[in-house]
Amino acid sequence: MKVNIASLVTAFTLGTSTVLGAATTTTTKKRGSITPITVKGNAFFQGDDRFYIRGVDYQPGGSSKLADPIADADGCKRDIQKFKDLGLNTVRVYSVDNSQDHDECMNALADAGIYLVLDVNTPKYAINRADPQKSYNDVYLQYIFATVEMFAKYDNTLAFFSGNEVINDGPSSKAAPYVKAVTRDLRSYLRSRDLRHVPVGYSAADIDTNRLEMAQYMNCGTDDERSDFFAFNDYSWCDPSSFQISGWDQKVKNFTGYGLPLFLSEYGCNTNTRKFEEVSSLYSTDMTGVYSGGLVYEYSQESSKYGLVEINGDNVKELPDYDALKTAFSKTSNPKGDGDYNSTGGADACPTKNAPNWDVDSDFLPAMPAPAKKYLTAGAGQGKGFSGGGSMDAGTESTTTATAGSGAVATGTSSTSSSTSKSAASGLQPPRLAMTPIAVGFVTVLSTVLGASLILL
Repeated sequence: MKVNIASLVTAFTLGTSTVLGAATTTTTKKRGSITPITVKGNAFFQGDDRFYIRGVDYQPGGSSKLADPIADADGCKRDIQKFKDLGLNTVRVYSVDNSQDHDECMNALADAGIYLVLDVNTPKYAINRADPQKSYNDVYLQYIFATVEMFAKYDNTLAFFSGNEVINDGPSSKAAPYVKAVTRDLRSYLRSRDLRHVPVGYSAADIDTNRLEMAQYMNCGTDDERSDFFAFNDYSWCDPSSFQISGWDQKVKNFTGYGLPLFLSEYGCNTNTRKFEEVSSLYSTDMTGVYSGGLVYEYSQESSKYGLVEINGDNVKELPDYDALKTAFSKTSNPKGDGDYNSTGGADACPTKNAPNWDVDSDFLPAMPAPAKKYLTAGAGQGKGFSGGGSMDAGTESTTTATAGSGAVATGTSSTSSSTSKSAASGLQPPRLAMTPIAVGFVTVLSTVLGASLILL
């Protein structure tokens, strides 16, 4: 994925704000009925039926135009007709304005049988891979807690991404404890606030440097520390290709036995003409014992030329890739039965340090910043939305390590596992959380900052 620098410059030049909204309870207007998605073993379920994600990444305008497609009711309803025509059941949105109302679009999506996978971050509120300790603070947590409070009330919210491509090489793996802490905190917030336990997980970059280690890391430790699922972006299947030529057979092998639902948060290489031949493999028993489908990048045509449609006001023009994907989906049915999923799930051992590829020297996580703990009981209040000042240089950071199991709360239990599993390396020393600031030029900062919720063009 490619970052649009203009949007990052805008994010960096904006000021900060620490004004918190009063604790509120959002009233959601519901109509129709849609069954919430749950986790069983390493799969998603819609009631008693195995659920496979057949979706697209949806952010019209891309990173150069920070916009909320779920708050745009007219645009949302316009595009739902195409979603239905394609045979989709899920869309992923990378940024939403948590100060806006989303009832109309979310209800329309539910009426169409379509679920939402939502990135909780925005370009201004996210973990900064260049300085994860400073950016993991109470102002940041207030913002993302306000987002999950808003969207957990919709039955068709399928999942929350705690981060997107924050780790994109070996050295940036030092940010992994903060990504995992955010995932823990979101799950704790949902339980503490007695909200529906929407599955929470992470979307990893399309790299093989430490993808497997990150997956293992997000599924190790105590139940409160583990994710509900893991996803990664994958552009390795470039038509014409095959299950073996693309290397997808090896990715199935590498993840066989993994205890969490696994899916592709982005796929659809456009190096050559896209025929979406990978669809037939992704939804076959070659893969469904390990994978639960995926999301095609991307719905609207942007400068990177991955679009299925071209949007011009109210007019939506179907592009050749639209027809190719529609044909691929129509020819491919889901497996009958449970798709050979792993019904027992289970935790992994935490990966051992292997610098420079995996530069995490302990299983301990940073504790939630002290001022943020009040949100677990009082609620996060009103979100600041896209007009907020940002969080990366604001707020109180964490200065201590968490006690294993501290993310568990009495009001709920993990949907991932019914027992507490111990880390294989629980005797290791806590990480050195005090980080020496690194003086970098502005351009360097822009090139190293996050993969939070930007649509990368």
